[in-house]
This record gives sequence, C-alpha cells and structure tokens, in this order.
Amino acid sequence: MTSPLESIATTIRENDDFLVVSHVNPDGDAIGSVVALGHMLAAMGKNFTLYNASGMPKKNDWLTLPAVIEKDLPDTLPAWTIVMDCGSPERMGEGLYGRLDETRVVNIDHHLGNPNFGELNWVDVKQPAVGCMMALLADKLQQPLTGPLAEAVYLAVATDTGFFTYGSTTPECLELAATMLRNGLDMAGINTLITKQWSLNRLRLWTEVVGSVELFENQTVAVVIATNDMFQRTGTGPGATENVINFIRRLKTVRVSAILREEDTETFKFSLRSNGDDNVQAVAASFGGGGHKNAAGGTVHGTLEQARKALVERIAQMVELH
Repeated sequence: MTSPLESIATTIRENDDFLVVSHVNPDGDAIGSVVALGHMLAAMGKNFTLYNASGMPKKNDWLTLPAVIEKDLPDTLPAWTIVMDCGSPERMGEGLYGRLDETRVVNIDHHLGNPNFGELNWVDVKQPAVGCMMALLADKLQQPLTGPLAEAVYLAVATDTGFFTYGSTTPECLELAATMLRNGLDMAGINTLITKQWSLNRLRLWTEVVGSVELFENQTVAVVIATNDMFQRTGTGPGATENVINFIRRLKTVRVSAILREEDTETFKFSLRSNGDDNVQAVAASFGGGGHKNAAGGTVHGTLEQARKALVERIAQMVELH
C-alpha cells in the first residue's frame, strides 16, 4: 500500500501549478513549512502560489522566500492546493475555505482531531512539527536540506518544539537539526533572528499580561488575560502575546497554563499549555477547539469573569490535578 508521503510526492512530481497554504495568523511551523515547500517546488521548476490570508508575519521577514506570500487568492485556483498545519479546514481562512470545491486538496498536518479533509491526507500526530514532515518530503523529492530550505525547516521545527525542549521532541527531529547543522546551517544566527524580534511595546504588553496572572485549583492552574484595552494602551495586537503562556507555565506549582485573549464583545480566544500526561487537547475540544495533548486552544463566550470561570472549571473537570 502506498504511503501518504509517497502519494503526495508522486502528486507533486506529476502535476504543475500548486497553491500552498497554512492556517491564518501563522506561527513558525506554519510559515516555515509553506516557505520550505515553496523552495522545493521552485527547485523542481513547478508553478506555484504561496498564500496566507493573514500575509507574511513581520517577525519572519528575514526568511529567504521562493515567492511572495500572497494575501489574496487567484481568480482561478490551481488544480491542487496543499494545506499545511491546519487542524481543521476552517483555519485556512474563510476565503479559501469557501472555495475548496474548486480545487483538489492535499492535507499535511500533525494535530489531534484532524478530520482528514483532503483528497490526500498525511496526518501524523506523532510528528512534533509539520516542518519535520517537510524534511521527509524533501528527502523523498531528493531536495538537499541546505540554504534557505534548511532555514525554513529549522524555523518550523525549532519553534514548534520550544527549541527542542517540549515533550513532543523526538530523536528524529534532533537528528534532523544535526543534519542541517552539518550541512552548514548557521543555527546560532537563525536562533537570534527567530528570538530577537521584540519591540518595547511588546515588552510593555507582557508586563500587563503577566501582571494579570491568577492561580486556581491549589495553584495548579494559571490564567492570564489579554484585553483589547491592553492592546490599545501598548500599541500592540494579539500576535504580541505569543509565548507568554509558556512563560507563565514556568511557575513551579503550575501544571496547566491558560491565556484568555479578547476577540470581540464577550468572545475570548484561549490557549492552553501543559506538561506530561495532562491532556489539554481534550479540554479545548470540549469547547469546539483542538490542538495537541500539551498545547491546544479554542474559543469561549461570555464576560471575562464568565469565560475564565468556565475555562478553569472545565480544566478541573477534565485534567486530573489532584
């Protein structure tokens, strides 16, 4: 039986003109994987369009791109669309989600609960990052992991494994990093480019967000908030809260950390982080969200107090904290 990896590699070899996409508000794994696949397609002489409804994140503008990442869809979609790092098809944005019947879909992902929405589905929840899957695809397509391709893969893998500190880190992804290092990757330089992106405004936002921390359930659950008032005061936006949840998780007694980020009137996006066997994906799924065992998110409705109460109660119900 042909593996999903082999089927996707064959599809790429035998076709031309692809749309390559990831989820909106892309993180390092999403944007790194899109750029990595773009470099592979360019090296093969394929026609392709890179697309993200949110555009290219400014913090990643150091990446060498094989093509501009478009914010607008072409009038006519290519025959094949390759969707990466989307746990559900809605995450690619309303524009493309509403037009999926115009194209054939390849779904490459590593999230629990992915509904296999593609014609071809390569969903491997044991992979710590879609970037690791891009490395396997590069090998299958005989593309060496060097130069800008390696930099994009490294961005994807390093950021989704917390620079190889999360429990999802595998021997294979450490070996992948070693291979790229041997191939000439400037790991220290790339790490600096990834991490040294803060503005003073972001630091001021973090001061407010971290200052909002509250502990629940015998200090095993930590919750911080990020409101629209905070964004306005500090001249920032939701993207500036990235990784604050991991900072809060450093509290010695905390097993589950959460951030509630105001989206609209009585609507809050939440993210959850945990360690070991504490499964926050199930908590997120109970609110219609998703993610991974130790990193997940979703949406909760109500006032801030109602949202916080509902989230903490659900965590207490579904994670064995005592």
